[in-house]
Amino acid sequence: MDTESALLALSALSQSTRLDIFRLLVRHEPEGLAAGDVARRLDVPQNTISVHLATLTRAGLLTSKRHSRLIIYRANLSRLRDLMLFLVRDCCAGSPDLCAPLVAALSSCCPASECCS
Repeated sequence: MDTESALLALSALSQSTRLDIFRLLVRHEPEGLAAGDVARRLDVPQNTISVHLATLTRAGLLTSKRHSRLIIYRANLSRLRDLMLFLVRDCCAGSPDLCAPLVAALSSCCPASECCS
């Protein structure tokens, strides 16, 4: 990931509703949620959700797929992984022991075979 891509993703996540949307969709991986379900769960008007979903999609943080009349949105976990790696790539000046708590915290969220593939 380059600096411009990271800034685009961070900018998209810097608004509270978009951050809530992204976190909700991360919790609903791998199935994703329809746009209307996202709106209902977060109690946000449908037209407002559409704008936020579009912003997150342009930033590469979400993917969407049409199923009949519904559009299902999913968190792009590989993009999340790339962003996280970009942020910590030079962690602790190359001292792995200083980064160990961060790595342990991230590793405990889910098995490597399921997370961020």
